[in-house]
Amino acid sequence: MFGLVVQHEQQHVETMLQTIQLSGLVHEGGGPAALGPGSEAPVAGGVCVVGSDHPWSYDNERPVHEIELPPFRIGSRPVTNGEYAAFLEDGGWDEPPLGWERDGEEWLRRRFGRLAPVAPHEPVQHVSWHEAAAFARWAGGRLPTEAEWEHAASAGALDGVGQVWEWTASDFAAYPGFEAFPYREYSEVFFGPRYKVLRGSSWATHRAVARTSFRNWDLPVRRQIFAGLRLAGDAQPVR
Repeated sequence: MFGLVVQHEQQHVETMLQTIQLSGLVHEGGGPAALGPGSEAPVAGGVCVVGSDHPWSYDNERPVHEIELPPFRIGSRPVTNGEYAAFLEDGGWDEPPLGWERDGEEWLRRRFGRLAPVAPHEPVQHVSWHEAAAFARWAGGRLPTEAEWEHAASAGALDGVGQVWEWTASDFAAYPGFEAFPYREYSEVFFGPRYKVLRGSSWATHRAVARTSFRNWDLPVRRQIFAGLRLAGDAQPVR
């Protein structure tokens, strides 16, 4: 129980950084690292193990169970700012990510009170689930399910994990055999179609939370979180 409390408090550090970013105050903050060229990773289907019995795992990560997945494809890294800018230029969405602003032909981004050009090779962040899903459709793909994401991450197929939270297609729901702990209000009251699951972690996440099985969740309209996306597809090439 002590470990769970410490872990939960570490999560508040990231929340405080989100608040500082929204405030516009100058702060040393931080940000994601640049990513290399992207590619597709074909992932074999079959019976996959999902969940965790880690001593600090939350009730929503438990129990460990098996799930059958069809073959799929997933992007080797998250979507970059440059790729997202192309989506905006093509009319895919009428609003840029939170913090972006236009200066002539150039996109600028305001990060922790400082304005600078958008770095094209950094993963895009501060996008909502709706924006992420729209980009995936525009790119000819889709968002991965959380089970696909966890299976691909466990197989070592994903690069760039830990730079931004990654939206998935999945609603936040209980695993088979779920038991609330330490109280039902921690996870259970959030189960249902109102909340979408994010996987991985961001540059601001404490490493104690950055488990492959960790399930973050939020409302699909939220943009202040350090969240981006990764493309997936049904065993067919995605752009």
